[in-house]
Amino acid sequence: MKKVYVNEKWCLGCHLCEYNCAFANSGEKNMVKALKDKEIHPRIHVEEDGKITYAVSCRHCEDPVCVKCCISGALSKKDGVVKIDKNKCVGCFTCVLVCPYGAVSPAEGHAATKCELCLENACGSPACVKGCPNKAIVYEER
Repeated sequence: MKKVYVNEKWCLGCHLCEYNCAFANSGEKNMVKALKDKEIHPRIHVEEDGKITYAVSCRHCEDPVCVKCCISGALSKKDGVVKIDKNKCVGCFTCVLVCPYGAVSPAEGHAATKCELCLENACGSPACVKGCPNKAIVYEER
């Protein structure tokens, strides 16, 4: 199964992956309309550790602890992809606490959010990958 991988040696810390992710999942067709003067909620986050920057997103674990710990059954894994059913999520954020990679975040409307590989939008492949100017983020099978 293809997954998103990050090479921190190539990450510039530009945060373009975050903006492209937020836009791709906004439902808008115009990036300016979707993001200008708004707080963005990307499903990928750029972290900085001294001189190193790197993007953090869901690793779609083989045996995801977030799915096991979800009290409402909102998290599930199908065809290798961990997904959140926002209609089932009760906003307890246990998944946020147990994710060992920090890839699940609280979102607007009392639901958790995470990378779902842009499978539900019209991107075709993850928007963070398409928007990375330095190719530090790749979508491939390893």
